[in-house]
Amino acid sequence: MDQKMTDMLAARARQARANAYAPYSHFQVGAALLCDGGEIFTGCNMENASFGATICAERAAAAAAVCAGKRRFEAICIAAGDETVVPCGLCRQVLCEFGPDMLVLCCSKDAVKAYTLRELLPDAFSGFTPGM
Repeated sequence: MDQKMTDMLAARARQARANAYAPYSHFQVGAALLCDGGEIFTGCNMENASFGATICAERAAAAAAVCAGKRRFEAICIAAGDETVVPCGLCRQVLCEFGPDMLVLCCSKDAVKAYTLRELLPDAFSGFTPGM
């Protein structure tokens, strides 16, 4: 992925982060998801008093993409402020449904760390062909 696209995804993830609803943890996260057609979908975390109902930024972006008919993900960028964070296990598995070889960019205020999803989830659960 070229630097221009990395910068664009980071900027969109940071913008999404500003809309996060995190009244309990105060830990705001934004995500920007690049689909195979070049479209970018964003999401932010949305907490709930029933903590199990909380939605991570990555899954919010994935849901928006799927709702728009997208089924193949190329890359995602996650922004969480001063530190870099990687997707939680649940988000890794959800992303794997649509992009097992996708690039995962984790950006802080000053840096971007890059991983492949297979690095982060080497033994993903799979029971069917993605996109079916």
